[in-house]
Amino acid sequence: MKKSVIPVKYGALIAVGLIVYFLILSLTEVHTNPVYSIGNGIIVALGLYKAMKDYKHEKGKNFEFQKGFMAGLFTGFNATIIFTVFFAVYVTNINTNFLPEMLANWSSHHHAGVGIVVFVAAIMGFATTFVLTLSFMQLFKESWNLKKKYKSRPIEV
Repeated sequence: MKKSVIPVKYGALIAVGLIVYFLILSLTEVHTNPVYSIGNGIIVALGLYKAMKDYKHEKGKNFEFQKGFMAGLFTGFNATIIFTVFFAVYVTNINTNFLPEMLANWSSHHHAGVGIVVFVAAIMGFATTFVLTLSFMQLFKESWNLKKKYKSRPIEV
């Protein structure tokens, strides 16, 4: 059985979408405002949904919950890893003022370095992937509703 390329393909597409969105926010100088992170969630949600839908279509009648779940996780994890690498390069080499500007929006008395911010970005991506994948699999799994499989018959006593 051949391996599916959907997690790699859609993971890369989601990452490109996240990077382009981040750069657009950067050009408009609102990229330090955490409220715009909702756009990240929307991009990831759309990409994961499409990836899982295409994966189910690719597998047809051989689609299994566990395999669909793993395809969703791998898609999101690929996107998260690519975006996290971009983000680390961005905050350390492209815009070194980003981190102090972003942290100024958070009222914190603790010093947060590049490592912890990049780590938090990765954890947020992994958590978003996990929750969205669990949610979307509810749409794609086969029903366990026995009423659909068997017409209800009165129980004879």
